[in-house]
Amino acid sequence: MRTAVLVEPTEFELQDRERPTPGPDDVLVAIRDVGICGSDIHYYEHGRIGDYVVEEPLVLGHESAGEVVEVGENVSGLEAGDRVALEPGVPCRRCGHCKRGEYHLCESVEFMATPPHDGAFAEYVSWPADFAYRLPETVSTVEGALCEPLSVGLHAAQRGNVGTGDTVLVTGAGPIGLTVAEAVRAAGATDVLITDVVPEKLAFARERGVDRAIDVRETDLATAVDEYTDGVGADVVVEASGAEPSIRSTLEGVRRGGTVVLVGLSEEAEVPFDVLEVIDNEIDVHGSFRYANTYPAAIDLLADGVVDVEGMVDFRSSLEDVDDAFDRAMEPTVIKGMISLDDA
Repeated sequence: MRTAVLVEPTEFELQDRERPTPGPDDVLVAIRDVGICGSDIHYYEHGRIGDYVVEEPLVLGHESAGEVVEVGENVSGLEAGDRVALEPGVPCRRCGHCKRGEYHLCESVEFMATPPHDGAFAEYVSWPADFAYRLPETVSTVEGALCEPLSVGLHAAQRGNVGTGDTVLVTGAGPIGLTVAEAVRAAGATDVLITDVVPEKLAFARERGVDRAIDVRETDLATAVDEYTDGVGADVVVEASGAEPSIRSTLEGVRRGGTVVLVGLSEEAEVPFDVLEVIDNEIDVHGSFRYANTYPAAIDLLADGVVDVEGMVDFRSSLEDVDDAFDRAMEPTVIKGMISLDDA
């Protein structure tokens, strides 16, 4: 089978690998669409993210969907011909985190495209059936693949306890920020503000219905939020960029007694944060790591037309053009690129 393998930073190699055989609890999936994520780009550029280092050739891609071609002997509920979205993290299912339902915090999770585990830039992937979700006819495999970033947005909305009537400020209008905006709206937020430094991304966010798009290069964030909320501040601020100035600015946008959710991964582990402001204003600060138990909800929202992820896609490229696709995905105005294997 065809596979795109990262062999060195900024260098993919197309390799022919043996087609996997599904285990008794697995499904073999012919991959159709894979999203290019920011983490994929980071591995491509730098060969590492924090403590995760690419020491051996690695198959990237963890936002994936395709068609089941074979099922293991113990699998029920799925059959050949079903189109499925693959949840990319498989936990141990035995630890305390897994038993509490917070399996995304499992310390033994095997996550696609995170060293040393290969991802989905391949014609076929064998994957546990428990983490393969059937797609209804109205949901495309592009949308199925993008259930992954949508799940990040849904989990962030849950962490922020977003409810009906809330005003939510999202910092960063990339793929995660945009899916957060979709997710908080679905959760009941009536006013959604978003920030960025790229005018094209802000214009795109406006087209998708955010109530205020703020270019923080030209406009003071605190002033803009105060004007919009009559000096109250946002009920929830979700930081989705990972940029240090944006992380610090979350406290400028949130109301007293409000909530800050940190999603974006900063280049630096330590970012200055005004702890006295957190205490004095009784602000809840939450981390949001990946997601758990979100794929069924993501698929339902897509099937009902409540959220739009396919509209974020700027381009689709073939597996053979993966290098060019990554170069294009790194352009500042691009939101989402896809690798498509329609002839798989």
